[in-house]
Amino acid sequence: MATVEHCLLCFETLASHLEDRTPMKLAEVEKSWAEYVTTTDAASKLDKRLPALRRLAESSASGSSSPSSASSTTSLQAQQGSGVSTPATSISSTPSALAPQTIADSPLFITWNAMTARHGYQLRGCIGTFEPQEIEDGLSSYALTSALHDTRFRPIQLGELPSLQVAVTLLTDFEDADDAMDWELGKHGIRISFYHHGRRYGATYLPDVATEQGWTKEETIVSLMRKAGWVGRKDKWHEIDLKVVRYQGKKESLEYAEYTKWRDWVEKGN
Repeated sequence: MATVEHCLLCFETLASHLEDRTPMKLAEVEKSWAEYVTTTDAASKLDKRLPALRRLAESSASGSSSPSSASSTTSLQAQQGSGVSTPATSISSTPSALAPQTIADSPLFITWNAMTARHGYQLRGCIGTFEPQEIEDGLSSYALTSALHDTRFRPIQLGELPSLQVAVTLLTDFEDADDAMDWELGKHGIRISFYHHGRRYGATYLPDVATEQGWTKEETIVSLMRKAGWVGRKDKWHEIDLKVVRYQGKKESLEYAEYTKWRDWVEKGN
């Protein structure tokens, strides 16, 4: 599953890029974080913050504008290994600071959310790939791609860092669905593909998107078809021959304030 260290590396990669410095390597991040949590109460504080952060994220999602403004037309480039984008994701279930798992490679998505005064966290960038990536290279690459090259948004600037939250989702358990309804809300992400009038369409939603938006399965499918670029009548969606792949996502999230506490500790020489 995704870990706190993965989130730290994403912040480290983006911050070092914007500050024009050399970032720490994943192994260095993992080693220093393990030392950090054994000499501070960071892990317990992070654990206590998660329920409140989940409530904040859920409130922000339910009170935000229509997800059509936070999604983009997505081709099947993901199946060839190119990045694809999707709406914001929320807080993970548990921190992994005390028991990080070694993961060699994985498909992944990196989501950046920015805190706003009126609406809480709002999507700032989200891009990933369905092709397995070597974990360090994939995290570093897509941390920058999602922050700087999501065409729905202007590139993230240095001054925005304090408002940011990052979410890392590692994708697992890919399965062909029997039909458009053969998946579970809150458990599965779905990737659809279909042909219409000779054109090929495709798009994806991560596992928590539908529940955050309060959608039914049918509403999720129609929204995803819209995201892919389909403009037909919504009551005709079932006439389209959809291929649906369901998958699960192991996610972790972290705010910039937590990153800076750890980074300051590192710079002070422990």
